[in-house]
Amino acid sequence: MTIALNKIQAVELAYYELGEPKPHCNPIIILHGFFASSRNWRQVADKLSINHHVYVLDMRNHGVSPHHMNMDYPDMAADLLAFMDAHNINTANLLGHSMGGKVAMWLALSYPNRVNKLLVADIAPVKYQHSFNKLITALKSLPLAALKNRKQAEQWLELEIPELTYRQFLLQNLVLNEGEYVWRVNLDIFYANGDNIIGFPNVDNVNPYQGQALFLAGGDSSYVNLEQIRDLFPIGHLSVIDGAGHWLHVQQPVEFLNQVEAYLA
Repeated sequence: MTIALNKIQAVELAYYELGEPKPHCNPIIILHGFFASSRNWRQVADKLSINHHVYVLDMRNHGVSPHHMNMDYPDMAADLLAFMDAHNINTANLLGHSMGGKVAMWLALSYPNRVNKLLVADIAPVKYQHSFNKLITALKSLPLAALKNRKQAEQWLELEIPELTYRQFLLQNLVLNEGEYVWRVNLDIFYANGDNIIGFPNVDNVNPYQGQALFLAGGDSSYVNLEQIRDLFPIGHLSVIDGAGHWLHVQQPVEFLNQVEAYLA
């Protein structure tokens, strides 16, 4: 027994659409991770759209989708279910990374008949031990009114977030509005829901998902192992992509796409 997602108040998600509908083929819905947005998946989506009909969503509180104080996996899975209903998508192939992978897994566990094939990138259906509190506090400390350019923001955050590429990724959420920098995301909402993001809903009374599932893990990442997925996804397959960490679709895009295409074929 899982939470009935159609009983949750969903928000209408922003999205973009690529490729043409294919007769008798399920579309792909791509779900991004925490602090990301649909545009982070544009390169992958462009290539997938050659052979597939692709939707790329902005999850609630991300990109240009609406903000809402509640942000847990049943909430976000309810948004996904509402999106599918609104676009007359009976079943879809779900491709989710990190937070988006947990959303995809929860929809599959809650409504297995709505999922054709499940693809989960570098995340497992478990609660992790890290915290986003320090990271979000660092972002909130950024003196927005004093910023003259994005380079200043990168330098300000260097001590707390040493990795340049990660700083640049996070700062994609910093946008100019009438000559002043503002956060496109609501950092207070992120802080309040950080534990939900690293967690996963209670699965004590959840039936395992009996459909096809491919878990792709970065060889340099420690987010996923087979033991973590076996109980809930008994026929799920784990494939490791060497030379990649958590951002495997960015670090090894060719191998990532090859495995996705082979699985969907």
